[in-house]
Amino acid sequence: MSETEYDYVVVGGGSAGAAVAARLSEDPGTAVALIEAGPSDLGEDVILQVTRWMELLESGFDWDYPIEPQENGNSFMRHARAKVLGGCSSHNSCIAFWPPAEDLAQWERLGAEGWGSQSTYPLLRKLENNELDGEDHGHEGPVRIRQIPDHDPCGVALLDACEAAGIPRVQFNDGSTVTSGANFFQINVREDGVRSSSSVSYLHPILDRPNLTLLTGNRAKKLNFDAGNRCTGVDVEDAGTFHTKSIKARHEVVLSAGAIDSPKLLMLSGIGPATHLQEVGIDVRVDSPGVGSHLQDHPEGVIQWEAKQPMITDSPQWWEIGIFTTTEEGLDRPDLMFHYGAVPFDMHTARWGYPTTENGFCLTPNVTHARSRGTVRLRTMDYRDKPLVDPRYFTDPHDMRVMVAGIKLARQIVGREEMAQWAGEELYPGPDVQTDEQIQDYISKTHNTVYHPAGTVRMGAADDESSPLDPQLRVKGVSSLRVADGSAMPELTTVNPNITTMMIGEKCAEMIKSAAQADQR
Repeated sequence: MSETEYDYVVVGGGSAGAAVAARLSEDPGTAVALIEAGPSDLGEDVILQVTRWMELLESGFDWDYPIEPQENGNSFMRHARAKVLGGCSSHNSCIAFWPPAEDLAQWERLGAEGWGSQSTYPLLRKLENNELDGEDHGHEGPVRIRQIPDHDPCGVALLDACEAAGIPRVQFNDGSTVTSGANFFQINVREDGVRSSSSVSYLHPILDRPNLTLLTGNRAKKLNFDAGNRCTGVDVEDAGTFHTKSIKARHEVVLSAGAIDSPKLLMLSGIGPATHLQEVGIDVRVDSPGVGSHLQDHPEGVIQWEAKQPMITDSPQWWEIGIFTTTEEGLDRPDLMFHYGAVPFDMHTARWGYPTTENGFCLTPNVTHARSRGTVRLRTMDYRDKPLVDPRYFTDPHDMRVMVAGIKLARQIVGREEMAQWAGEELYPGPDVQTDEQIQDYISKTHNTVYHPAGTVRMGAADDESSPLDPQLRVKGVSSLRVADGSAMPELTTVNPNITTMMIGEKCAEMIKSAAQADQR
């Protein structure tokens, strides 16, 4: 087995991992290796051009994880997880949101000390180059964020209808939390249509940096430890040779493989629920019941209309508008969000015989803080086997209540006179589906996900045995190992979480640099 050694090894070149590697390698005296199982995105238009993002689902750039049969949800569901440099920021629709301050305050209440908005908002300003003016935004960061223009007349009519229904037009990312409001999104996409993913933003400008080694096509097999439980590196399979290489870390390993693959690699390495590890034949290094637990997501329904007029044939990324509101009194954050799609969306309705169209629009209500919790577990001890992903959708009745309210509200908005020139026949669920029970049955069969798994290696207080990470993202029970990706979130953000995940990478790099400076003193 060949061996190479670096100061820091980052496993996963995704939304957070690219940021970690770029920031750590800013010190020319620090050798950094960034390991990515998938290929580079350089020259791949299907990746770089954000308008093509829906082509990536179930493609060769997708790990395409099936979910386990659901007692209350859609068992045909799949979790798209990107298999390419840039991770899900190279795979998503680039909807860009700052996390609400209330989300981050909740993280601190759950034990993630130092992750409140006072500490994290400066990092968001550091990472962004936002076209919005003002001191609340960064204008020199690597990630370009800009406003979707209001060129879609159906979308403009929808916003008019929202206003008439009591949901005002708002500016997203203006420093305040939107509990009720709608508008065209901000997106992390350059003016030329190239996504400002973590790879495009953080890595492409520094590919010739001599102290940064990019190892694409290298799939992590297991983390390595010495007798004192210090993480010393990772074994990877080189896709080009099918041989194993050991990548060593003199200082630390950062695991940034995402909310499904980070817990998977930890469990393959003996860190996880002891009983489960023993069941699949893995020696237990650390009994950590929170690894692979607390899986959260944004479940998403869909309601589709035939359009009376021709829909737009060109769009920045086809899912242009967000609508936020609350379904009960007294909330400090919205519990319901809609995405508006200017395209047909029959991914989970066609199999049930619902009519479809090639000229339509849809609203996709999703539950911003779903209370159902699922798991990620190993199928076997073979690293090549896909994990068991069980989101346990709608096992908490709160989530279905919010989703039913979303379908009803969508009908109210689109039924207003402002949409009369656009809204034709409701294709699904259709006018015959009216009672709560009928809507629930429809949702459970046809719902999707917004592809936002999180919380599976969550951080919390140092003495919280259910949280595998401490607030410095360090894996409890071992040393020299951190996790930086969406799995570390104590609670999924109200909004699309990709920019927050990049911020986690920024903060991880900052904490590692601070720890290294402290050691030198």
